[in-house]
Amino acid sequence: MNASVEQSTPELRLRPPSLRVERRAIAWWTVRSAIACGIPLIALVIAAILWDPARVWLIAPIVAVVLVLVAKVAVEPWWRFRVHRWEITERATYAQNGWLVLERRVAPTTRIQTVDAVRGPLEQLFGLSTLRVTTASSYGAIAIRGLDRRTAEDAAARLTVVAELSEGDAT
Repeated sequence: MNASVEQSTPELRLRPPSLRVERRAIAWWTVRSAIACGIPLIALVIAAILWDPARVWLIAPIVAVVLVLVAKVAVEPWWRFRVHRWEITERATYAQNGWLVLERRVAPTTRIQTVDAVRGPLEQLFGLSTLRVTTASSYGAIAIRGLDRRTAEDAAARLTVVAELSEGDAT
């Protein structure tokens, strides 16, 4: 690499971000998982009750869905809370998330194209929001889930100001 390019490019390291998401995110993830797994479980149980010839064949899927439901309700929310981190600096937005697969991403401020604070119905119920930072990356936006609604709005406003001040064309 050219020495002049190395000197002019600020160093961005892939490091663990320092801020945790809101503790209320545990309840949000729990309810979301219960709904996602609960609906198929209810459908299977109803099918087993109403469809006598298939009752024996539905035992294995019911047991499998119950095991997944237990893991997603008892383990996943706590694990996500332990893993999910985020941080915004003048030079980059850092995000770490995952459950089975840990993902760390950095979005340089000069590459930011849009910033959104998004709140779905369940997030609104728990007073939470998702901060979505879209860059010129083909990989897609960085989504920081489980933030307090006010924190996400403040972070979106701050990132917008920082992105406007940074030099670069976000491509």
